Amino acid sequence: MQAPQAKDLQAPQAKDLLAWYDRHRRVLPWRALPGQAPDPYRIWLSEVMLQQTTIAAVKPYFHKFLERFPSIDALAAAPEEAVMSAWAGLGYYSRARNLHACAKAVAAAGAFPDTLVGLRKLPGVGAYTAGAIAAIAFDRPEAAVDGNVERVMTRLFSIETLMPAARAEVRVVTQDLVPSDRPGDFAQAVMDLGATICTPKRPACALCPWMAPCRARASGTQETFPRKLKAVKGTLRRGAAFVAVRAGDEAILLRTRPPEGLLGAMAEPPMSPWEPDYDPAQALLDAPLDARWKRLPGLVRHGFTHFPLELTVFFSRVALSTQAPAGMRFTPRRDLDDEPLPGVMKKVLAHAFDPKPDPVKRGRPKAMRAMADTPLFAEPEDEAPPPPPSFRPVPKPAPRAVAAAPAEDGEGFFEDPDEAAPPAVARKRGRPKTRGR
Repeated sequence: MQAPQAKDLQAPQAKDLLAWYDRHRRVLPWRALPGQAPDPYRIWLSEVMLQQTTIAAVKPYFHKFLERFPSIDALAAAPEEAVMSAWAGLGYYSRARNLHACAKAVAAAGAFPDTLVGLRKLPGVGAYTAGAIAAIAFDRPEAAVDGNVERVMTRLFSIETLMPAARAEVRVVTQDLVPSDRPGDFAQAVMDLGATICTPKRPACALCPWMAPCRARASGTQETFPRKLKAVKGTLRRGAAFVAVRAGDEAILLRTRPPEGLLGAMAEPPMSPWEPDYDPAQALLDAPLDARWKRLPGLVRHGFTHFPLELTVFFSRVALSTQAPAGMRFTPRRDLDDEPLPGVMKKVLAHAFDPKPDPVKRGRPKAMRAMADTPLFAEPEDEAPPPPPSFRPVPKPAPRAVAAAPAEDGEGFFEDPDEAAPPAVARKRGRPKTRGR
């Protein structure tokens, strides 16, 4: 039986997806249960956290963040250092700064805007976040297009345009599917479909409510969508990190990065510049203070979006009287949780207190891999083998005379051949003589 052609397929229906969603919807901490009114603050917070991050990684941060900032007003009133500290570990730290700025704008206005246009005016709120909040929190018929939705729609409509150029087309086809009733549930249903059924690899097409109208499935090409340009890996950068620990209180020297740029306003141990040609042998020229610096074995490796990073860590213990250089501070180890330390800096501190040498690579060096296997003591091929050694045979010595023994006793033997054999003693038959006990 031939597979149906794309032109013969029926158009996907929102009601089919919503029927599936009513049975299989995920329970998430920011998602309102059926019959509950959605909370715009929780929806906005979750959408910002979920950008470039997985649900599993976000859940503990979301709960911790709500405990610390239970409302938009509490978040707006908090100092920036507290917000950055609560965000530390989630990455993409410009999101945290925009989150704080957005909270201040909403608190000043008294509430979230309830339209797409109004939401787009808030700091850090892009097209996807605005569409998600408008649809989920305020039931506006708006499309919310994230990575899951892009994958579902490019497969459903077999969109051949390469990403990210295809995003405009994906937004149009998604918007056309948004129903006038339950647009918020529809937005969450498409996200759930992409996360659980229409996955990047091995999609469970047989369980999909849109299996019949899916054009990519009809042609057997579903795993090839969305079409993407091959990512270009950035140039490796290197640098040095200096971990100074003060004797007595075990405080660690830290500083705050500039507010703009990568890891802006986050805390770090003093660092050298990160450069492709950085030479760790000259790293002490970048040390923050005069001390007995020890270069630790191994490297700290971290991957950013645009480049990988390798850091050499230097460690020193300094006197309790040591003063922090200008713009730096000593923070006791017990208070590190209050510092906005990103993941790469936590790796540096962990390495400083428990250095891990780079694993030794096993196997032959690359230069030897092309060589053929040869015996350990093989002779060179251009030399004739030496003649066998000549020797003069030595006559075998005659056996020594041994007293004859009864045939049933067998032959005796002696561990030391140089010792004379004792006279053979006939073995007596019968039970051994019993001695007194």
